Order: sequence, then structure tokens, then C-alpha cells
Amino acid sequence: MTAYYNENNPFAAQWLRKLIAKNLIAPGDVDQRSIVDVQPGDLIGYTQCHFFAGIGGWSLAARLAGWDDERPIWTGSCPCQPFSVSGKQAGFDDPRHLWPEFKRLISERQPSVVFGEQSAAAARWLALVRSDLETMGYAMGAVPMEAASAGADHFRDRYWFVADYNNAEWRTNCPEGNVSVGKDTGRQEEAGHTSKRSPVFVEHASRFGWGKGWTEHEFRSRGFTASVASFRGRQYVECPDGKWRALPPPGVRWLGNGIPSRVDKLRGLGNAVDPRPAAEIIKAYMASI
Repeated sequence: MTAYYNENNPFAAQWLRKLIAKNLIAPGDVDQRSIVDVQPGDLIGYTQCHFFAGIGGWSLAARLAGWDDERPIWTGSCPCQPFSVSGKQAGFDDPRHLWPEFKRLISERQPSVVFGEQSAAAARWLALVRSDLETMGYAMGAVPMEAASAGADHFRDRYWFVADYNNAEWRTNCPEGNVSVGKDTGRQEEAGHTSKRSPVFVEHASRFGWGKGWTEHEFRSRGFTASVASFRGRQYVECPDGKWRALPPPGVRWLGNGIPSRVDKLRGLGNAVDPRPAAEIIKAYMASI
């Protein structure tokens, strides 16, 4: 057993076990306790530790990037609900703000490398994380990137970060804490600082409200400047990688009638990390060390 998966949702935890059994993600143990109850000693003997593991997106991303199952890595996608533009935006006062618990375990175990992601609306969260990690002796790099820039047909705009504890050469190469990725989004920046946006970049696309029947006029009214074109009754948006991707048809709903456990499955997929941009971040880090 090389990997530790922490996931307190019973359905997602069982999903993880099935993925492990099929060798689709790194072999390991699934711990259904809340991260609040996990102690540093519980992690002894594990090469990989994946917190808020969901359905194993980070483990799959590591494999896609060529990261061996036996190579040490920690990952954690803290709950985005406190900071998501589609949520209540209670921020640091939200009880689901669980970075302090993840920080506690990182501080005690001092893993060599930590990867994570968060909603692109959470610049203040990322600034806190960077401050905490650098106080612990980590060099941290972060970049905002939407899934569409890594081959997905949806935006899912996120901040991605990597923190390195031991590699002095990487610290030297990344003095400002920034990591470049293979498919540039056009807005590599430090958390908490602003920079000029690419004219074709769509920021915080979660504000669209997928499936609500919005039009190009509504798209423009939200302040987005990416190029949009109509073709054969569909609208397409130009993404930072130069490709055009179709916008969802108006009125689309993920009802999933007749699918067993459809609510749990949709929740698992909705909370999951898209492994494609995650793999790009891991590959960028591997190329930099």
C-alpha cells in the first residue's frame, strides 16, 4: 500500500476503493474520517497522501504526468464552497474552510512536495496558503488555469499551486513563486496581485451559470471579452490555447433520469478535480526540477 486517500463522503470513498481495485489510481487505503480527526502519526508509511480525495483526480493526474506511484507526493483540494462565486462566499468564516487542518498535517509531516487547487475566485485564500507554506519553509508557485486549456470542453477555472520543501534548485529557478505551464493561459500572476488579462481569456467562468439559457449578449454583459462565434446553430468561444469550444445549449439540465444514485454521482463528478490541468501542473513542476 503506497497511497493514503482521505475522503469523508461515503459514496466517494467507495468510488475510490473501486478505482483502486481496477488499478485506475495508485493502490492504497481509503480513510473516511474527517481531516479534522486525522493525526500526523496516521500517515506514517504512506508514500502518497491525497486529502479531500474525491474520486481520485489527483492520483490519476500524477499517473498521466508520468509521476510514479512510489514517488512521494501530497495533494489536497480544500473545499471550494466558502470561496466559490456560486456559493454563500462566507470565506474564512465558513466551517468548510479546512486549510488550517491541511496545514496542520503538512507542518507535522513536512512532505517534500504538495500540490493543490482552489476556485479562481479565491485569491485571498491562495495568499493565505502561500504565506503559511512559505513560513513553513516551502517555496510555492501558483498559476490560474481553466480546464479548457488542457483539452477539456468546459472552463472550470481554478488556481493551481505546488509547494516544494527540499529542492534548492527549484527555489532558485522560481524566485517569485510562479510556475509556467505548457499551455499558457495568458495570466500567470501571483495570488493577490493583478495583471493584464489576455483578450481571449474568460475569467471566473463559473459565473456563467451553465445550462441557464444565457446568450452572447448575457456573456458580454458579464464583462467577458473572449471572441464568440456562431456556427450551425451553436455558439463557440475562443480559448487561450487558440481552440474554439462550444458553449452549452440553452436549457440543458443534468437530470440523469433512471440512473441509479444519480445525485451522488453528479456530486462526485461536480466536486472532482479535472485530472488534465492537474497533470499539466505536475508535468510543469517535473520539468522545472
